[in-house]
Order: sequence, then C-alpha cells, then structure tokens
Amino acid sequence: MLMRLSTSKSKNATSLYVIKDITIKNKRTTKIVEKLGTEAQLREKLNGQDPYEWAKKYISELNKKEKENKVEIIAKFSETKQIPMDSKVHFNGGYLFLQDIYYDLGLHKISKQISDKYKFSFDLNSILSRLIYTRMLNPSSKLSSFKASNDFIEQPNFELQHIYRALEIISKESDFIESTVYKNSLKLSKRNTKVLYYDCTNYFFETEKADGLKQYGLSKEHRPNPIVQMGLFMDGDGIPLAFSIFDGNKNEQPSLKPLEKRILSDFDLSKFVVCTDAGLASNTNRIFNNKNDRAFIVTQSLKKLKKHLKDWALAPNGWHLSNETKNINLENIDHSSNNKAIYYKERWINENELPQKLIVTYSPKYRAYQEYIRSTQIQRAEKLVKKPSSINKKKQNDPKRFIDSIHCTNEGEIAEKQVLTINRDTISDEEKYDGFYGVCTNLDDNAETIIKVNKRRWEIEESFRILKTEFKARPVYLSRDDRIKAHFTTCFLSLLIYRLLEKKLDEKYTTKELIETLKNHNFMELKGEGYIPTYTRTDITDELHDKFGFRTDTQIISNAKMKKILKQLNCIMKLN
Repeated sequence: MLMRLSTSKSKNATSLYVIKDITIKNKRTTKIVEKLGTEAQLREKLNGQDPYEWAKKYISELNKKEKENKVEIIAKFSETKQIPMDSKVHFNGGYLFLQDIYYDLGLHKISKQISDKYKFSFDLNSILSRLIYTRMLNPSSKLSSFKASNDFIEQPNFELQHIYRALEIISKESDFIESTVYKNSLKLSKRNTKVLYYDCTNYFFETEKADGLKQYGLSKEHRPNPIVQMGLFMDGDGIPLAFSIFDGNKNEQPSLKPLEKRILSDFDLSKFVVCTDAGLASNTNRIFNNKNDRAFIVTQSLKKLKKHLKDWALAPNGWHLSNETKNINLENIDHSSNNKAIYYKERWINENELPQKLIVTYSPKYRAYQEYIRSTQIQRAEKLVKKPSSINKKKQNDPKRFIDSIHCTNEGEIAEKQVLTINRDTISDEEKYDGFYGVCTNLDDNAETIIKVNKRRWEIEESFRILKTEFKARPVYLSRDDRIKAHFTTCFLSLLIYRLLEKKLDEKYTTKELIETLKNHNFMELKGEGYIPTYTRTDITDELHDKFGFRTDTQIISNAKMKKILKQLNCIMKLN
C-alpha cells in the first residue's frame, strides 16, 4: 500500500503524519509510519516553505524508495503495552529453499492432477508439501507435523483430518508420483542412470501388534518390535530413483525384481548396471540382470565361494597393481597399514550356468582395519566368557561367535557347570580373509573400474542413515498399510529433495550443517511491515541465497518483497 499524508487537528496545533494502510489477519487498518511535526514546527524548520507541499514530495520519495526496496522501516515498541493474546510472530523460512526444488519437480502439478482425478476439496499440494518440509525440518508424528506447519511463513489451509485423508490418496498414487517426479527431474539436470544401486533396510513401529505390512522380522537395529522393509534404487549420482515397501518378515532378495520391472516399464529405462551388496546378490537376481542391455555388479562373499575358487582368491600369487601387468606375490609386500596400495586379481567363472567375472582385491590398510575391529570384539568376548548368563544366540559380527560352550570335562564326563572358552580356530579362520574383498560381474570392464563403481554403494547406505537419523522415519506411528505406504512416499520425496539440494550446493556441507541451517532460518514478523531475520548469517546462508536467486538476509524483508519472493518460487498460498 502507498503511504499518504494525514493531519490531526487539536485545540492548539495541526500535526502532519505519514500513514499507510496495512492488513493484519485479513483486516485492514491504518498505521502511522512517521510523525512529521506540527504545521508551525515545519514552517519554522523549512524557513517558511509550505509544509504541505514539502510533505507531499517527501512521501512521494518514500513511496519511490519502497518500490525499490530501499525504504527504512521504523518500528515503535512499548514496555507497558502487552502483546496480543495467542499472537504468533516467530516463523521459519528455511523451507523456502526446499519449496523451490519442490516446485521445480512439478509436485504442485502432480497434486493438481491427483486432485482433479479424485474430486476432493482439500488442498493436496499444501498437505504434501508440508509433510515433506516438516519431515526434513521438524520430523515427528502426523499430528505434530500438522502443528509444526503453523511455524512456516505461509500458514496451512487444511485441517488434521485432511492429512489422514490425503495419506490414503498419496498411497494409491505413490507409483504415479514417483515416476512423474523422475521424468520432471530430467528437466532440472541429466540423471546418471548408467548404474543403479539397490539396497534394503527396515523400520520399526511403536506398536507391538503385527499385522499387514508390519511383521516381526530380523530388525537391523535389534528392536523387539514389528518392522516394515524398504527397497531403494539410487542412480549413479546418489539421487533416489524408486522405492518399494514390503512385509517385515519377508526375504529381501525377491524385492529387487518387482521394483526393477516397474523402473523398466514406468521410467522408460532399459540399459543400466545394477549394483547390490552380497545379501541381494542371489543367482536369480544376477540372471535377471544378465538380459538385454542390463548387467550386474554384486559384492561376493569369499567365504561362500567353492573351495577351488576360495583357494585361488586367497593364494598369494597372481596379483597386480592398477594399470600394471607385472605379477606380484603378496608374501613379498609390506602388509602394514602404511601401504595404501590395492592389489587385484580376476578370472571368469561359470556358476549355475551364468558366466561372470570374479574380481578380488587385497588392501593392507583394509586388513589392518579388520584386525583392529576383531581385536576389540575378542576383548568383549573374553569379558563375556566370565558371564555365562549373558551368552545367547551368536550373530554375524557379534563377539559371541568367538565363544564355545564346553559341557564335558577333559575325561569326557559331564561337567557340573557350563564352561566357556574362546575358540581360537574361529579367529584363525576369519583372519585368512583380512584385507580381501570380492566382487562378481558380467561386465568385461577392467577390475579397477568395477571396484570404483561398487564402492559408491556407501551413498545408498548413507541415504538410509539420513532417513532414520535426521528425518526420523522411525519409529512409525501409523497402523494402516495405506498410510504406512504414504508415510514412506513422503520420506522418499524428502530424501530426493534433500539430495538435489546437496547437489545444488556442490556437496560442500554435511547433512547436519544443512538441516540445522534450514531449521534455524527463522524470522520475526513485524505486523503490517514485514519479517526480521533472526538467524545467523553464514557462508551456507550466503550460498543458499546465491544459488536460489533470492535474498532474505537484509535487516528486514518487507511484506511486498516477501510476496515477490513467494511469487518467484511459484508459491500459490497467500500471506495473512
């Protein structure tokens, strides 16, 4: 609103004011911007110049500066005037950077397509976007997410009941959302789909009741609660591609094929290499990716190889360094951790009528790491030997695997008490594999290239960590299968948007640094005027503003400027 001149007459004088109309909670009111003085004071100050003509020129200049965002805003506060009851003035603006990516991915258009299909009245775009933003900035239950959405500059236009109704729709349209977002992402940047990484993890529930998707299975976090499992495909640059949710008590190996078939049909992809860990490297999955233009790279457990292949893999002869053909015998090298070289050997094998290349690496540094880890586990095992009551089922990488239980004396008689001892044979057997690592593939590329591709599997493991730690995707508080599926759809979209944010910032910052910066990117609202930043300006906030093309780091952002920013970000909601 433009500023204008107003006068107030009293018994002794006429005062001149600069006023403007403002809107607070959809009600228009008038605010005094500046008191210019009485008519007499201004005539004296202006040496007889007409105070009204001067005031009009002065206000015209103020309006010009405001249009150029150069006006200085003056605020008055009173120590005696109470703040209005239930008045909220503190808001988060960090979500605006996420919103820019959200709209670039066309999620607002996807929401409209779904809304037109089902003819519901609530704003799906508003709900979906808030579920995504709160998952990243204030992860919690759906009820808490609803409350947290009031912390954003733009207020929600939906009720809690609408969130639960929206979850049903999101679940039904999850595959459509996923494939459409992928196609829209191609407009932002080229996706590296030459290599696709696949892995699985599971998430526990708050409840102990098992039904539907939530079933008792092998929890990766050793929780005594039902779990649900997630399969995730990631592209060669670490950007999430597709996901699936399946029962917590099912084997994860069969989960690969259905999701990959969906990628083949819905994503218009056909030529790629699938890279998985040993747990998903079943012969069925390898054969499935030995067709057409697809290939596989899988981690190979050396312990599970046939004896003649195991002997070949561990033999000291036949090794070479990268880009060298000279044969090296491992007995003649430095095995200390100071030797950071990686040694290779490879051969073609035919397992279950499937030709594939077996690549084995040996690293003295990796050997030293494994020796260190085992030594700490042996120390723990030795302590456990003194506490027989704490010995239960032995698991992989559990120190208890080194412990044997003896029930007989040396004379073969039944012992009065169970005797625990450290099994040195188990330790010696494990030591044979220290420093060695195996990979199988049907590609004919050189060993170094294959190993380099396989090493990037850490990014999908990091994605799971982000979902579980920063985004708090578990415990899951929902019970219905459709709502569970929708929950993980929003988690997947949050991860996708976060990874794109990382790429936009050239992967300079840690997850914690980025999320904390967005979470603390707060403002205090000056009613009728604008927003005062209360966050700390840092290199990260500067780069965010530079990369996204708008700034909120001036001393105050007027309502007009904030509306312009929201319009720039394709925002369709209005400021109160």
